[in-house]
Amino acid sequence: MNELAEDFRCGYVAIVGRPNVGKSTLLNYILGQKISITAHKPQTTRHRILGVKTTEQAQVVYIDTPGMHLQGKRAMNRYLNRAASASIDDVHVVVFVVEGGRWNEDDQMVLQRLEKVEVPVILAVNKIDKIKQKGELLPLIDTLSSKREFSAVVPISARASQNLDGLQQEIEQLLPTSDLMIFPEDQVTDRSMRFLAAELIREKLIRALGEELPYALTVEIESFKEEKKGRIHICARIWVERAGQKAIVIGKGGDVLKKVGQDARKDMNSLFDSRVHLELWVKVKEGWSDDERALRSLGYDDQ
Repeated sequence: MNELAEDFRCGYVAIVGRPNVGKSTLLNYILGQKISITAHKPQTTRHRILGVKTTEQAQVVYIDTPGMHLQGKRAMNRYLNRAASASIDDVHVVVFVVEGGRWNEDDQMVLQRLEKVEVPVILAVNKIDKIKQKGELLPLIDTLSSKREFSAVVPISARASQNLDGLQQEIEQLLPTSDLMIFPEDQVTDRSMRFLAAELIREKLIRALGEELPYALTVEIESFKEEKKGRIHICARIWVERAGQKAIVIGKGGDVLKKVGQDARKDMNSLFDSRVHLELWVKVKEGWSDDERALRSLGYDDQ
């Protein structure tokens, strides 16, 4: 892209909402590739992740955020809420994602947090594909629209790719015009390959373990080496809080850990466009998720 369009727009957009409303899925579908992990579990997203979409008309820097929530007093819960709240500051547009047909106290808490926001706020009503009676959609939108003055209210389905173009059009027209891009036009995220590798492993663990202990574990990349002939060697530690959890993660005869490694490696091969050799080790660090110092040492540092 040699010369920017005369009315080229550029800016930051925070995607916020309670846990499990589809914020990460929305970002991945907008970008056309996976940079934010997803699972049918609340609080899957633990970090702010930037996703950059550049077209001839605009460069939009999306900030995917952890879900804001009321419950939970552990250090991890406090970190997640701080990370999400900080993402609202110094952006040009906020996209408030809610689930169509479902509003709870966490949604209300996010709405209250947005009362002090001075930039435009777009309400994205997600998962409309799950609303069986389409006649219910307009009354639902009317009810949600009355909760505050939104710049736009856009019904979408991130997973079914419904009306995502309409949402992006609403976002772009609210961004300022610019003579410069914030990021190079071919950059898609600010996160490193090491970070993305750790997140992919954690996603596979969450999906493999169901309800058992997804929030009692985290992943740390011990080594990440790019070798000859397009091969990457990764060694990762999976941290849990108790010895019993370690046995669950490993599984009978190592079957769970083996499946997690296979699934994560498959995604890494595609994402990194390289052959990946992955080694996984499970270690115990008691109480890490309720220890501010342990959280910082494992990368939960608000930066």
